[in-house]
Amino acid sequence: MALSLEIDLLRSFVVIAEVRALSRAAARVGRTQSALSQQMKRLEEVVDQPLFQRTGRGVVLTQPGERLLVHAQRILRLHDEAMADLCGTGLSGTIRFGCPDDYAQVWLPSLLRQFSSQHPQAIVEVVCGPTPRLVEQLEKRAVDLAMISVPDDGATDDVIRREPLVWIGYPGLAPAHFDPLPLALSDRDTLDHLAACDALNRAGRDYRVAYASSSLAGLIALVRSGQAFAVMTQTAVPADLAIVNGDPRLPPLPAVGITLRFDRKRPSHLTAAFADHIRQTLPLL
Repeated sequence: MALSLEIDLLRSFVVIAEVRALSRAAARVGRTQSALSQQMKRLEEVVDQPLFQRTGRGVVLTQPGERLLVHAQRILRLHDEAMADLCGTGLSGTIRFGCPDDYAQVWLPSLLRQFSSQHPQAIVEVVCGPTPRLVEQLEKRAVDLAMISVPDDGATDDVIRREPLVWIGYPGLAPAHFDPLPLALSDRDTLDHLAACDALNRAGRDYRVAYASSSLAGLIALVRSGQAFAVMTQTAVPADLAIVNGDPRLPPLPAVGITLRFDRKRPSHLTAAFADHIRQTLPLL
């Protein structure tokens, strides 16, 4: 009898590939870490290839694992589309979702891919911008749901995830060599801008804002040029830039909370479903 790729095995495999840690993947799929390891052992026996390589920080895909991931995502998408179509379990319609650029780059691919597999007829239109602009869009009803940053001060009781703010710079570039400290920051009313200026003012460190814009790409480009330092959430720091929090000339920064805003009194079924999906998935990414 020919061996086959079981849907449950592929689904667990894709989750591990996304979060790159068995412990987080086990929490996501609702299995013990031991059970998940047994599933992956079975999958490796089926394909007769090693799929993962353990590292000090978790697991990474081998070359056969990368190849299987492409097939697994396609198989799961078609499987879920068929089930939603035949069983009538999927939602349809369009939702306008607002998300800050740094969160979109890191988390949006996984969030959208998983939601689309469950609701293939649903369309999520994404609007990116800093939190204050997204709040304005919500007030104008230009977006239905937004993921936003809030101060991590306990004032908001529905924080989904917390992320530390960090100083970043070009590798090898020391803040001590600059006086005043050149900064590349987002809009003046954003939490990263306010946190950076407040921390430096409290520390008595001179600075100048060399670049202020809502464009994350422009901010990162200036940091890559070595002309300025910036502040962003730790999870969104590009691999080619350095976190410089340990520098004694840079004061510590606070964390921010991540929450969702939408019309909770009259949300559409699609809005409520996507909000629930984010609440369940984001803490595990």
